[in-house]
Amino acid sequence: MRALVIEDNVKMARGIQTGLKDAGFDAELSFTGTEGEDLAAAGSFDAIVLDLMLPDRDGFEVCRNLRRRSVSTPILMLTALSSTEDKVQGLDSGADDYLAKPFRFEELVARMRAMVRRAQSVDNKVLRCDDLELDLYTRRASRGEQKWDLASREFALLEYLMRNPNRVLSRAQIGENVWDINFEPTSNVIDVYISSLRRKIDRAGSRPLIHTVKNAGYRFGVLD
Repeated sequence: MRALVIEDNVKMARGIQTGLKDAGFDAELSFTGTEGEDLAAAGSFDAIVLDLMLPDRDGFEVCRNLRRRSVSTPILMLTALSSTEDKVQGLDSGADDYLAKPFRFEELVARMRAMVRRAQSVDNKVLRCDDLELDLYTRRASRGEQKWDLASREFALLEYLMRNPNRVLSRAQIGENVWDINFEPTSNVIDVYISSLRRKIDRAGSRPLIHTVKNAGYRFGVLD
């Protein structure tokens, strides 16, 4: 997933960038509202982190301009101001969520993931890869003539894999996104669920879609 961080505090911006990278985001930085607005309008991002207090224009203006330019990317607004009036103004300008400084980084990541999930659920009802389909409404997977009603965690795991095709996903990334931020990395629960999914969607005669990457994690997709 790609994120754009528009924040004039260089130290904070780079800290957010590093944390987002660890959480599975490819984060690009901008330190001014003008540049950030242009990057957001021209680029293909899954989420935007937008600081309210920028040197050339405030986050409210950037947000309003992006929505006028038909940029629908989810926006999380950051600010040191925490009054209800400020939050309302931020949301009214087109932001999807609002986070007051100081904040816990885990909350920022959780809010960004929630924004992305909401946007994706609106845009896509069915995820597809090769001949595999995952219906996000019925939570049913199908491949050829085979259909499976997935358990809640199986569904969440397969959805995460299908939204990140051809990427090597570590167990830590999978655990944090599919389970929670306190996931125990030494647990074998991911391997158990991967095996369960393989028995269903990677049956004999089907082209394998779930691949183990030694000492790194898993990769989902069709191998060249």
